[in-house]
Amino acid sequence: MTHIKTIPPSIEQAAEENKQRWKDWKWQVGHSITDIKTLERMLDIPLSDTERKDIQKTCDIFPMSITPYYLSLIDTHDPYHDPIFKQAVPSVGELIIEDYDIHDPLGEDADSPCPLITHRYPDRILFLISNTCAMYCRHCTRKRKVGQVSSIPLEEELEAAYSYIENHPEIRDVLLSGGDPLMLSDHQLDRILSRLRKIPHIEIIRIGSRVPVVLPFRITDNLVSILKKYHPLWLNTHFNHPKEFTDDSRNALAKLADAGIPLGNQSVLLAGVNDCPVIMKKLVQELVKNRVRPYYLFQCDLAEGLAHFRTPVGKGIEIIESLIGHTSGLAVPTYVIDAPGGGGKIPVMPYYLVSWSSNKVVLRNYEGMCTTYQEPSSYEGVTCDLRCESCVLQHSIDEESAGKRAQGIEALLSDYENDITILPADLDRISRRADGD
Repeated sequence: MTHIKTIPPSIEQAAEENKQRWKDWKWQVGHSITDIKTLERMLDIPLSDTERKDIQKTCDIFPMSITPYYLSLIDTHDPYHDPIFKQAVPSVGELIIEDYDIHDPLGEDADSPCPLITHRYPDRILFLISNTCAMYCRHCTRKRKVGQVSSIPLEEELEAAYSYIENHPEIRDVLLSGGDPLMLSDHQLDRILSRLRKIPHIEIIRIGSRVPVVLPFRITDNLVSILKKYHPLWLNTHFNHPKEFTDDSRNALAKLADAGIPLGNQSVLLAGVNDCPVIMKKLVQELVKNRVRPYYLFQCDLAEGLAHFRTPVGKGIEIIESLIGHTSGLAVPTYVIDAPGGGGKIPVMPYYLVSWSSNKVVLRNYEGMCTTYQEPSSYEGVTCDLRCESCVLQHSIDEESAGKRAQGIEALLSDYENDITILPADLDRISRRADGD
């Protein structure tokens, strides 16, 4: 009897067989790769027993979920150096937990006044409306939450969040995140956006989503029609490598841009993925070409399981040096470290102000050329006493905004605050002073 060997279908074969369903985002989610056996079959890459055990160990702590679409972008001839593979497939490197790694590296839980809300900055909040993502990115800063089953928070949690926003009129900007907000159904998303738009002091709504990268078919005509009802609405996505641009992802971005939704991008600097000036220049240029403004380049956070992705901060500065002056300023993101412990985003950029005196500053450009800028000799600054009604400058600011006091560095620079120093609360010398009183 002749035995015919059955060859597992490749990604291309699977795509051809399911051509009608391939672009159905729900089909994609329903067929996400979540186990090692399917991963091997779809990639047609035999793994050693050691590799299987290592991946399983990682999955036991940080689950795997990859859309067939995103998996199809992997170069199966050289997967272990492929930037898609590294972002999608679990690595034993994720099991390395350094002494300085932090479970909640950005202090989001500490700055959460109620479930779903992180209120760190004066006029804006983070609103976590979804618990699930289209794909579990291996570099996720919220790895501690990966794998939660429920896709939408409880109704009472949402109501508590709405109540908090309504009771804090200083909040003018709401950033929807998660998880991925676009993993909610159209109806669920419509309800949340509608409710937020009824709060008078909310000026803009932002959405953070990786869907255009890993599941571009989610950007349907119906979804776009819902989003455009709630302008001004902005969307920040998350491309990390030029290889993530395909006809499908470009089409998704075009739909959003054509609907008048301003697009931004937040990349993460990842060792072995995009820690290269050439790659980053190609990425930002591709973004701008597709009407996406490079917004942030993030230094990889100190979250548990990300040690193998981190680069020195100097690598990020090198990349920014390779962009400023060498490509359009529109294509240069702000390089930031999201400070551990909840300090927020801190820009870390090359120095272009070389020195200064009382009447001029010395500057250098991207070529290394040094020049001077003469300070004005006749400048008469306006001293601010917060009495905007008698100010000689013309403006229209409501009384509540005009009366706000300054905080932090702004207070040290202001004309109307008496602060001359900012001191950490736990300094020994301050404690000694208190003890002596």
